[in-house]
Amino acid sequence: MSSPVLTTVLVANRGEIACRVMRTAKSLGLTTVAVHSATDRDARHSREADIRVDLGGSKAADSYLQIDKLIAAAKASGAQAIHPGYGFLSENAGFARAIEAAGLIFLGPPASAIDAMGSKSAAKALMETAGVPLVPGYHGEAQDLATFREAAERIGYPVLLKATAGGGGKGMKVVEDVSQLAEALASAQREALSSFGNAQMLVEKYLIKPRHVEIQVFADQQGHCLYLNERDCSIQRRHQKVVEEAPAPGLSSLLRKAMGESAVRAAQAIGYIGAGTVEFLLDARGEFFFMEMNTRLQVEHPVTEAITGLDLVAWQIRVAQGEPLPMTQEQVPLLGHAIEVRLYAEDPANDFLPATGHLALYRESAPGPGRRVDSGVEQGDSVSPFYDPMLGKLIAWGEDREQARLRLLSMLDEFAIGGLKTNLGFVRRIIGHPAFAAAQLDTGFIPRYQDDLLPAVGELSDEFWQAAGHGFMQSQPAKVRDDDSCSPWARSNGFRAGLPAETSLHLSCNGQDRLVTLRESVHAPQLRGEQLLIDQQGVRRSHLAVRGEGGFFLRWDGEMHSVRLFDPIAAVEASQSHQGGLTAPMNGSIVRVLVELGQAVEAGTQLVVLEAMKMEHSIRAPHAGIVKALYCQEGEMVGEGSALVELEAQA
Repeated sequence: MSSPVLTTVLVANRGEIACRVMRTAKSLGLTTVAVHSATDRDARHSREADIRVDLGGSKAADSYLQIDKLIAAAKASGAQAIHPGYGFLSENAGFARAIEAAGLIFLGPPASAIDAMGSKSAAKALMETAGVPLVPGYHGEAQDLATFREAAERIGYPVLLKATAGGGGKGMKVVEDVSQLAEALASAQREALSSFGNAQMLVEKYLIKPRHVEIQVFADQQGHCLYLNERDCSIQRRHQKVVEEAPAPGLSSLLRKAMGESAVRAAQAIGYIGAGTVEFLLDARGEFFFMEMNTRLQVEHPVTEAITGLDLVAWQIRVAQGEPLPMTQEQVPLLGHAIEVRLYAEDPANDFLPATGHLALYRESAPGPGRRVDSGVEQGDSVSPFYDPMLGKLIAWGEDREQARLRLLSMLDEFAIGGLKTNLGFVRRIIGHPAFAAAQLDTGFIPRYQDDLLPAVGELSDEFWQAAGHGFMQSQPAKVRDDDSCSPWARSNGFRAGLPAETSLHLSCNGQDRLVTLRESVHAPQLRGEQLLIDQQGVRRSHLAVRGEGGFFLRWDGEMHSVRLFDPIAAVEASQSHQGGLTAPMNGSIVRVLVELGQAVEAGTQLVVLEAMKMEHSIRAPHAGIVKALYCQEGEMVGEGSALVELEAQA
């Protein structure tokens, strides 16, 4: 049966990956179709598509994970092909089969390849048969606690629990000793079931100071397969990649060839077609161990595109229509160096908890040579609790690693986000860190340099408050009296007859407040456009300062701060609400309530489990006490700051 002529592509995903896939599809002259949940009706990927189809529902389980709805959307829109993006159903063999059964083209690998590599346990067994070195572990079918306890004791702690059907850090827990195993296993299984519909787990030895190096492979329907160099993805938090770069620093050509050829053998062993990634752990001795194969396009594919000059989505579309790969292994380019960072709506100072809310300010870096931004949001959009919190990615290319690093630093300095917490300042500190500049990379990078990357939040300085006050005042719209446009009494410059101009403002920022007195002087900060100019000892520095719908935003010490007039009534109400209660750290869904009224608990006891953006977060007792009140129940959606449990301290 011949494939239908391809004129229209549906992207079964959302956010930046949907926008990125549609960009290439449009460049090839194809019509693009977006699908969206009720929450995403006005999301950027919906706005940018030629056609969009409403799937209904808010949660992924009610929209983006509904195979029947996606097939129906393709039929209704006239799409002949479906691109799965990454996450959601991208590695679901049933989805691939349903697309094929519907007479459509799946822009991904065969369902049989997804089956072979979709289960980490099955993939490791396959690699073991093929002679690929594996990290010691247990990948069997038995899923009871006793089996995992026995395996962990045999392997030796610490161990890593991983969802066999997952990725992206979901359903993954590090266990330091046997006392943590039961709780960690139960939590990882729930996360895996929620994210992938499969609670199957494996356990393996947790290696110390490994590097995470992955190989991009590509195969066509004619049986040809090649590798497009490698990426280093070692800098991670919660097993979620934060920084990726290509090629991997310090990797010899011989090791690159060995890892690349091993990855190609793995792909060919399962009859792979399309884009895929074979992931390895690389230790300091140059030995590499198979981790998993991701049978989809990766988040970090842009760094591979940057060093090869290729468009991998275009390759996916052409290979799926039966075209052969356009080059041989010897012809694969390796040009310069590229580094990517992921921007997340999250609070690094609060254990990276996901953040939700309104993007009152969103300014991307200026485009230019060696600069790329893949994003899925725009100013004015909202970030919901239902999906992954990634906003987008910044990618910089240079002729060498240092040029790429400096270019990325410049891009990060230009980027501005306000209205919710993000990791923008955090990734800026990573890229600027001396150890990163020296390419001292391994998966323990963030914990090792935590004090540098996550500095304690201190009191805002006097210099900040003065700058914020002057910027706040000068950014206000001018007030002019209709009856006397020259009247000094209508202006907000602190005019006083016979005295220097002076104004007092009570401002708040980051939970702090300050009464600021502003006086006019030749050395006072001056707002010019969106730059606040500050002169100190003959040196002038500029700070981004923007008046937006969310108030006044000022960049200071690499962080964007939201400055507002202090509201004493709101402050009192906030301090008095639910005193003594444990509140939700973010918007989310209550998945478990583990205590009852009147129950005595010890410090550290798990009280409530909250799920937000595909991750579980435990609310624990800060001290021993008695559960005095419960304000939540399982299955309930709660907002950030909502009271969950009232805990009365024991006398």
